[in-house]
Amino acid sequence: MNAESNSQHLLRQGRWLEAVTLGWNIVGVVVLAFAALAARSVALAGFGLDSVIEIGASTVVLWELADVALDRQRTAMRLIGGSFVALACYLAVQSTVVLVAGFRPHHSPLGVVWTALTALIMFGLARGKSKIGSALDNPVLRAEGRVTLIDGVLATAVLLGLLLNLFAGWWWADPAAGYVILYYAIREARTSIRHSS
Repeated sequence: MNAESNSQHLLRQGRWLEAVTLGWNIVGVVVLAFAALAARSVALAGFGLDSVIEIGASTVVLWELADVALDRQRTAMRLIGGSFVALACYLAVQSTVVLVAGFRPHHSPLGVVWTALTALIMFGLARGKSKIGSALDNPVLRAEGRVTLIDGVLATAVLLGLLLNLFAGWWWADPAAGYVILYYAIREARTSIRHSS
């Protein structure tokens, strides 16, 4: 296989990984909205908003992979960074309000199942994106691989919060999981915005 056809093959694989991520997160927004409302869970709501950002990020990456010009890469990185700033703002306010008010979420078996599946799927997708992004020397696909890895970590954090609430009655674990998401959102926003310069 020559270099050009190998590059095209890798681009197709990158697009496929993004399409799978996009599809999973579109379904996830619906599932998480239902689960968050039913359980009144800030962590599930925050993770649902993270899924909305991941939908936006996947769309941006698909757009960028259609034409890998440098100015598109910079714009893509700024858009991804801006999305994480918005998520961080929401989580800072919502998690704090829930903790201060002592708001106790309900149990969410649906949230437990969905976040467990999401963690497994996102870790696999992140590995593929990182590998293909490195092979293509594409900073946007590599960044999206990190975002997807963080999505897996966040799913695991939310899952832990849900399980602690379910089995130990630790209601505060739900907003605490929101703070975990907040930390990663700030970190990824800074990284994405820095790489857009």
